[in-house]
Amino acid sequence: MSRFDERPEGEYPVGPQTAVGAIVFRDDTVLLVKRANHPGKGLWAIPGGRVKLGETLKEAAKREVKEETGVIISPKDPIYFFDVIDRDDEGGIRFHYVIVDLLADYLSGVPSPGTDASEARWISSEELKELPVSRTTRELLKTRFQFG
Repeated sequence: MSRFDERPEGEYPVGPQTAVGAIVFRDDTVLLVKRANHPGKGLWAIPGGRVKLGETLKEAAKREVKEETGVIISPKDPIYFFDVIDRDDEGGIRFHYVIVDLLADYLSGVPSPGTDASEARWISSEELKELPVSRTTRELLKTRFQFG
């Protein structure tokens, strides 16, 4: 069996995939999820996921945050772009995402883990310092928002 047989969705793509994240603040906390799947499994990160065909970035952000956390948001404009390229031990590209993060307003809901998250919650700046957080999330929150 090759690595391409029965692979999880998103692994070993034929081209880069577009994904979206939503940066949501409430009071003095930020909404984060603990990733249940690769890439980033076990790390806390901004909630989000793949953009579906025919879906705008804002529509995808709203849907993904609701699916992953149960929280309802109002997405705003993109504020950050980055690539996630993950190679396997043989050099094959296991994942390649072009991720667009949008700022979003919190509307309602209590965070609870959904589709791709093992945990979802509001995280304070102090808590962020103690958690295993993805490098990109930590860097973005610190440099752009002086958070963490």
